[in-house]
Amino acid sequence: MNDFSFGLDSLEKTFEALRVRLQGPKPGLKAQLKMVTSPRRGDKTYLDVGDSCLKAGVLVLLYPRKEKLYLVLTRRTSAVAHHQAQISFPGGRMDKGESAVEAAIREAHEELQIMPDSIRILGELTPLYVPPSNYCIYPVVAAVVERPDFRPSPIEVSEIIEVPVEHLLDSINVRQETWPLRGIDVSVPFYFFKGHKIWGATAMILAELVDLISSITEL
Repeated sequence: MNDFSFGLDSLEKTFEALRVRLQGPKPGLKAQLKMVTSPRRGDKTYLDVGDSCLKAGVLVLLYPRKEKLYLVLTRRTSAVAHHQAQISFPGGRMDKGESAVEAAIREAHEELQIMPDSIRILGELTPLYVPPSNYCIYPVVAAVVERPDFRPSPIEVSEIIEVPVEHLLDSINVRQETWPLRGIDVSVPFYFFKGHKIWGATAMILAELVDLISSITEL
């Protein structure tokens, strides 16, 4: 099953194995740091900043397409408040009294019209602190049994990017370049997919997911 080609039975087994794995110890910061820029802007984690950060829930949605396992990312428009034109997971700021799961599901519906009642929550990855925006991102891993009928919000989403999980598992697609950022040259690792360079917080979240899924395929 390493190529993630499957029927419905093996799909359910994969989702259940990932759900169980998410309940136990996670790769956490060690995995996230594989895709961090260098020099890194600060070394604080979400535990260090506590309630002083803004909190956001994002949806890491897994689904079958062409008998393979995919996840969905979006390119944000220039009209959003933070991380304009960047590639990210569907998601956004938690409203008062809202959990990460509730925020992730709500935002995914607003951005892509993913129907809340179709989503099965598998668990949560390790939260990630993003110093430039002072956001703590809480990634929620979920699954659906059929590819959603994505209908992007023109205000928030400029492009939908559907990535096969097996593409992320192949180390040949992890690359690194030096970019001028914040007035200095920065070494930037990224996942390369069809011309897209998936980096920053999104890549760090993906790195932990890749480690978890790799541990399942090795069982």
